[in-house]
Amino acid sequence: MVNKVNLRELVLGILLEINKEGQHSHLVIRSTLEKYQYLEKQERAFLTRVCEGTLEYKLRLDYILDQYSSVPVEKMKPVIREILRSSVYQLLYMDNVPDSAVCDEAVKLARKKGFYNLTGFVNGVLRKVAREYGSIHFPEKDQPVEYLSVLYSMPKWLVEKFLGEYGFEKTEKMLEAFLTEKPTTIRIRQHLVDKGAVLDSLKRQKVTVEPAPYVENAYYIKDYDYLPALEAFRMGNIQVQDVSSMLVGEVADPKEGDYVIDLCAAPGGKTLCIADKLKGTGRIDARDISRTKTDLIRENAIRQNFLNVVVTEKDATQLDSESFEKADILIADVPCSGLGVIGKKTDIKYNITQNGIAELVNLQRKILEQASTYVKPGGTLIYSTCTINKEENIENVRWFVENYPYELESIDDYLCEELRSDTTKEGYLQLLSGVHDCDGFFIARLKRKTEWNR
Repeated sequence: MVNKVNLRELVLGILLEINKEGQHSHLVIRSTLEKYQYLEKQERAFLTRVCEGTLEYKLRLDYILDQYSSVPVEKMKPVIREILRSSVYQLLYMDNVPDSAVCDEAVKLARKKGFYNLTGFVNGVLRKVAREYGSIHFPEKDQPVEYLSVLYSMPKWLVEKFLGEYGFEKTEKMLEAFLTEKPTTIRIRQHLVDKGAVLDSLKRQKVTVEPAPYVENAYYIKDYDYLPALEAFRMGNIQVQDVSSMLVGEVADPKEGDYVIDLCAAPGGKTLCIADKLKGTGRIDARDISRTKTDLIRENAIRQNFLNVVVTEKDATQLDSESFEKADILIADVPCSGLGVIGKKTDIKYNITQNGIAELVNLQRKILEQASTYVKPGGTLIYSTCTINKEENIENVRWFVENYPYELESIDDYLCEELRSDTTKEGYLQLLSGVHDCDGFFIARLKRKTEWNR
């Protein structure tokens, strides 16, 4: 008989691994769920939600704890700090868990971990939070940095950065969107696939399906347990991909027979989107730096039976002389800070630094420098990132066109009316979560000049 697992003890272990040892949250949570595969669906859901929610709201939880604790959060023992954070999350955001159970289980866990002398402290803080939370004073909007940082659990330096680039209204919409749970977005294949049949297949399996914006074959799905259990997925008829990423394929606009290079292609969503648009013709050279990443691309390409995709392991910062002026289209979806996808990868907001962004800009420019030589004269280079700061986006594009024989080209013809603007007419699109119904993302279309006089 399997011994009963203490879910809150597992949560504590996960949070300590992430916050004390610096491990990536999605990897630690996934590893724990794999180790305890026998957990019931409800137990797995509880563990995942408490871990992800505690991390997502960490700064707000710390602000609340500091109102009720005689010991500042930053000076608490790591075990006690994580017990309190996860317990306050349950008290405030999980109505189906009784307050008394949260407090009692936290005290038991503190005692189990050897902190007998702190059980009274844990109990007192949590019962006071449960009793008085409605009267806590949060920062007001006349202190915009403090207000946004606490309310939306975003580090102050990032709040200041977003405010400087986008102003208060857009920043608040974006931060709110980061904390809003969203359904899975899929793209239904177009070539050799009957969209109606795919939608019927999903509905037969009790999946809720709704159209997603901006792209014709984009849909939201929810109410499913396990993606590989869906017939449409196993048959290679759908691919999980955010609408923002699908727009890269729209803006690239490949023609049948084109040769396309995708430099940083893993896990392969953009590669397969373009392969689909090529209708089995041409060739896509999908590259990435490691075997782990190229295996992901290969796995997806095999599942969807794309024979025009060739996967190779290459470092995008190193010149590949054999690719000189061969590509009709080059996709440079470069490594970035990921600030546009904080809603899906919470760790980003706590781990990224301004120095880290500067290092990424240097890496991005190294990749662009090599990529510039692979495109045919008159060909197209698509530059994209899943971030929202200008250094990695439009400033990189400005630098590129000043130093290489490329020019921005309008992308209005490839976008729905809703997304068109002055910047898309110029040749680039900056998407922001909350402002747009998708991840934060940047896309620019650049044409290689046939002649260039510097």
